[in-house]
Amino acid sequence: MSTMEAPAKSRAQIKERTLRRDNWRLYPITTFVIFTAWVVYATVRAFWGAAFYVPEYHYLTPFYSPCLNDICNNVTVNGHTGDAAEFGTFLPAGTRGFIPFAIITLPFLLLFRLTCYYYRKAYYRSFWASPQACAVREPHGTYTGERRFPLIGQNLHRYFWMAAFLISVINTWDAIRAFHGKDGGFGIGLGTIILVANVVLLWLYTLSCHSCRHIVGGRLKNFSKHPFRYRMWGWVSKINQNHGTYALITLGSLVVADAYVAFVAGGVFSDPRIFN
Repeated sequence: MSTMEAPAKSRAQIKERTLRRDNWRLYPITTFVIFTAWVVYATVRAFWGAAFYVPEYHYLTPFYSPCLNDICNNVTVNGHTGDAAEFGTFLPAGTRGFIPFAIITLPFLLLFRLTCYYYRKAYYRSFWASPQACAVREPHGTYTGERRFPLIGQNLHRYFWMAAFLISVINTWDAIRAFHGKDGGFGIGLGTIILVANVVLLWLYTLSCHSCRHIVGGRLKNFSKHPFRYRMWGWVSKINQNHGTYALITLGSLVVADAYVAFVAGGVFSDPRIFN
């Protein structure tokens, strides 16, 4: 008659931090570099207070939308004057360099991305090493998850999504205004295409969010009585598969849109016109 050994009272102890032999450090290091560079660029541009609007073609960088500083009124670039403030202003000109012109929207957009599932994975691994990769032991001795302050605030993501949705509407209006020609009528330039492409990508990122998927099709006992919501849920579910991709691509599209407007507004080069 064979005897059975008693089960182990503790987990097996492995001296190595990980048994992985692939280059698992590449992802956290690359993410750290890209995110740091983006934050530095966005911070500098948000507080710059210049080269944000091209009145001749109504090009407004997304980093300054809506433009709420008194400087946004009567902006003059290359002999052309126009208003970048579509929704009024309340920030005095003296706050330039201290308060971003889009102070109402930028904090919500930042919080929307900080609480995004895919961004959490990215900065948890690259900045906090919690953990740096799958099957890699993290250096932290305790784990509390997202049950304590400040990480419990991650549960507010759905509300930041609502704010991001409204801000995307404002960005869409900015893109529509960019269809402006030299003579004041309809026109299309390279800047128009860049701003529209950025808005399309922002909508894909916003609408592919898990919170949007729940808002569209959640809290229903069955879909048969809600065919429209079912179709919308199905569409959101499809683009949700690429939500992480849109999250990263929009970082690039925002920089491209902002840099292009800054270069044209700063006189580095002229906007190539396709029509008018």
